[in-house]
Amino acid sequence: MAFWAAATGRTSPSKIVPVLNPNQKQFLQDEIRYREKMDILARTDAGNLTDYYVRKQETIDDPELLDKHDSFYHTTKSLLVLFQIMGVMPIHRSPPRTDLPRTGYSWTSKQVMWACVVFAFQTTVVILVLRERVNKFVTNSDKRFDEAIYNVIFISLLFTNFLLPVASWRHGPQVAIFKNMWTNYQLKFLKVTGTPIVFPNLYPLTWGLCIFSWALSIVINLSQYFLQPDFELWYTLAYYPIIAMLNCFCSLWYINCTAFGTASRALSVSLQTTLKGDKPAQKLTEYRHLWVDLSHMMQQLGRAYSNMYGMYCLVVFFTTIVATYGSFSEIIDHGATYKEVGLFVIVLYCMTLLYIICNEAHYASQSVGLDFQTKLLNVNLTAVDSATQKEVEMFLVAIAKNPPIMNLDGYANINRELITSNISFMATYLVVLLQFKITEQRTVRSQQALAAL
Repeated sequence: MAFWAAATGRTSPSKIVPVLNPNQKQFLQDEIRYREKMDILARTDAGNLTDYYVRKQETIDDPELLDKHDSFYHTTKSLLVLFQIMGVMPIHRSPPRTDLPRTGYSWTSKQVMWACVVFAFQTTVVILVLRERVNKFVTNSDKRFDEAIYNVIFISLLFTNFLLPVASWRHGPQVAIFKNMWTNYQLKFLKVTGTPIVFPNLYPLTWGLCIFSWALSIVINLSQYFLQPDFELWYTLAYYPIIAMLNCFCSLWYINCTAFGTASRALSVSLQTTLKGDKPAQKLTEYRHLWVDLSHMMQQLGRAYSNMYGMYCLVVFFTTIVATYGSFSEIIDHGATYKEVGLFVIVLYCMTLLYIICNEAHYASQSVGLDFQTKLLNVNLTAVDSATQKEVEMFLVAIAKNPPIMNLDGYANINRELITSNISFMATYLVVLLQFKITEQRTVRSQQALAAL
């Protein structure tokens, strides 16, 4: 090509610079530094090798050491045990062996067997309650519209029980991967920074959320027993674990997002301390690895619980639309009563759960992503050496290429935008339904006027 260009009097085409991802850039930088290090060793006895950091090889850590510094597991163990008792997520803690991950999932484990027993008992109760409610809904056609709406809402909640094996158990291996990532990350953080990650108030918060989740479920079910004349007391046996499960899912998300924010702030404090030292390039590379691992954990959180929280969002979306339409429809027909207030309470409950999940995901992503990026952009590059400048630039590239987004395995991003999109969708459906309702009322009134004539 160069000979042809010279013979024709044209300039040879320039080389195409390949576009590398952060991992490829990291490997290339390590290779270049390794060669520079070997050249210095060949020319001198030792030389100044501190500026040429070579990535360390991955090592298998001692299981006892992993358990000792697994603060996240010890502080949130109560919620994990509660999920095991309820049969929602039957993962287990493996024996301390080097050939086994600390958290595992097996279809033949005793936790899965217990979950099958709980699911069989709960499904039996759900089927009995479902049959009773469907029979009353079909046979009693003279009921008020708000009572029919209550039946539709509580019948739909019963179907979430049948989705538990598909939505939760099937993703058990992914949940175990997420737990093991937290376990390994905390020990790696300690080795790099010299300080452990401390989760203040997370232990009592987890216990409090476990108790509050079941207490709220009991209060909601007993209130429905007193407010609805056809809601019998034994129906609550089917709804206690379902409502508690929804509350526990919200608590689990809140705890994980809080932990991500705590880890990000701890890493930020260590980063700022390191930047004040002399030639921090080596530590910056290790901090970059820690940050990428933290971002991958956030992505794994959405992947591990994608089906569960996808089902969660669908239940919230459907219940909110039905309850809102039922309350407005009854207000138009018969005026406001305490039953319509109960429907508005259901709407407020569902939207509160959705807001907590989306808002906490927003704060966690901002703490790990935008806040960290802002601190790096505020670094005075003229006051540091060239190696540190390169590390800061690679750190910013890693943040841009690995955004800390909580995505439900490609279905949806969990952030504040999800709240506004859900509200807009619900408003659209409600406007259409209310238009049908108003048209129906006008038709009835015109027929009554004609009959009076």
